[in-house]
Amino acid sequence: MAESTEDWDDSRSGRLWEENAEAWTVLARRGYDVCRDLYNTPAFLAMLPPVDGLRGLDLGCGEGNNTRLVASHGAMLTALDISPTFVRAAKVLEDEKPLGIRYLIGSGWHLPFPTATFDFVTSFMCLMDIPEPQKAVQEVSRVLKLGGFFQFSMTHPCFCPPHFGWINDAEGNHIAREVGDYYREGIWIDEWIFYSAPKELREKYRKFRTAYYHLTLSSWVNLLVDAGLRIERMCEPIASDEVIAEHPDLADCKVAPLFLQMRCRKP
Repeated sequence: MAESTEDWDDSRSGRLWEENAEAWTVLARRGYDVCRDLYNTPAFLAMLPPVDGLRGLDLGCGEGNNTRLVASHGAMLTALDISPTFVRAAKVLEDEKPLGIRYLIGSGWHLPFPTATFDFVTSFMCLMDIPEPQKAVQEVSRVLKLGGFFQFSMTHPCFCPPHFGWINDAEGNHIAREVGDYYREGIWIDEWIFYSAPKELREKYRKFRTAYYHLTLSSWVNLLVDAGLRIERMCEPIASDEVIAEHPDLADCKVAPLFLQMRCRKP
């Protein structure tokens, strides 16, 4: 449900993610974040320009899975997250299998870097979790070098607004997406857990509690433009037929796009 944003700030959202971080890390590293692993992140990497030898920042790195994938393309990466537990978990993997990634605890509202530090910035499924995301986008633009790019993914604002659901056929299959309150911008709270995790793990760990900052698509585009960024590429990822055959629940992504990816450039 949507809530007032007056008393929401980055630290409050950060506390929610700190509460989620331990369970999230365990479940994601066991392969239960199937949307991420099987089609959202692969589509993101397919859209990513060459980064070999470039200096980059991964904003909202979580436990570091996607940061490591970008680093494996030859980038020199710094990664930042507001949750200390996530950063600790990411550092464990870096210590075990070093890729030269520097991990820091910090907020997207106040990036601890000089102006024009990075050739590129990535952000996987993070921006919609930041209250007043325009503050983070302005900071991203500040730390980007001229000519640098910013590529991010998020839940699709058109199909994941404050009210959404599924319309089913007689057999219970999802055939359409129900959406409402699209123009109601603000924070809304959800409780959920990876559906692919077995029942015993879903019962062992409490549901994640996450805060989403909903903006209309036009608001997202305008805040990027207001930050001096130029949109150059977009993607609404979809799972392949082969992946859906092995994971039928992912067929929902063919009914309506659940994620949106964008790449912008600082001219």
